[in-house]
Amino acid sequence: MLELNMTGKETVTVTDENTAATVGSGSLRVFATPALAALIEKAACNCLAGQLDDGMTSVGTVLNIKHIAATPVGMQAEATVTLTEIDGRRLVFSVSVTDEKDKISEGVHERFIVNSEKFMSKVNAKLD
Repeated sequence: MLELNMTGKETVTVTDENTAATVGSGSLRVFATPALAALIEKAACNCLAGQLDDGMTSVGTVLNIKHIAATPVGMQAEATVTLTEIDGRRLVFSVSVTDEKDKISEGVHERFIVNSEKFMSKVNAKLD
């Protein structure tokens, strides 16, 4: 059952694979913003794990974040999301991400609850 103020977390170690230089979002060996976005979405999914009805899932629809500090290879980053709004099937999370020294990101993430089968049927119809 979804409730306001539920939280989810996810941690990742920065490696060469998730740096800006590797993913193509920059030239430096620091935690990439696209990897940061994925970390936040995973934390939100963790928050919702076991909370949705059978056959239902959530999809990310909005991600409005500031990437305010760089994180070097070898350091861990941890995203924490808090469910702040439930509007029907629309869910809103506040976001905070820290590394071992600093706050590196903050913002808002929205997800929408969907029926997995119906959603994929509609997506796959694009192939016809």
